[in-house]
Amino acid sequence: MKLSIPIHRVLLAAIVAAVAVSTVAQLAYAGPQAPTVPDTIAVEDGNKLFLVAHAVGVQVYPCVATSSGYAWGPSTPQADLYDDNGKLIGTHFGGPSWQLNDGSKVLAQRKDGVTVDPTAIPWLLLTAKSPTAGPDGDRLVGTTFIQRISTTGGLAPPAADCNAATVGTTERVPYTADYLFWKQTA
Repeated sequence: MKLSIPIHRVLLAAIVAAVAVSTVAQLAYAGPQAPTVPDTIAVEDGNKLFLVAHAVGVQVYPCVATSSGYAWGPSTPQADLYDDNGKLIGTHFGGPSWQLNDGSKVLAQRKDGVTVDPTAIPWLLLTAKSPTAGPDGDRLVGTTFIQRISTTGGLAPPAADCNAATVGTTERVPYTADYLFWKQTA
């Protein structure tokens, strides 16, 4: 018995397969999807999102003496960074700075911020300063902007908790956030 498949069916199958492969390749090349954020922290045109890191950690607040009494000083982050699969990819710490497991590092400076949830630290837009390569890679080299979004927790403790009895102590307040890393398009 002879099996005969019309040539147009073979061509149609080949075209469908080529389109599927092309679509998958385009999706892989496209990188992470940029989120919708308030205009005050939107990244300017000419940049593309290349890395999303999910942070789990604490904001560390020092209780300090001021000219008018006592207050919680600026916070310092201490967080681990994870990829979408839950794999540890780096850390976030004072500066603010981020360092990936390849050793690449970026320091940033706050450009703007917006409170989206009054029970959480603000969402931020930061300008990257001095991204450097590490001994095992350069993933953060070329970073232009970093956004902090999707925050939970991390707010300073109540003002009354910083007083003469607690001055010089620190409070570690749990938080989570997503950090989005951007670089210029070619």
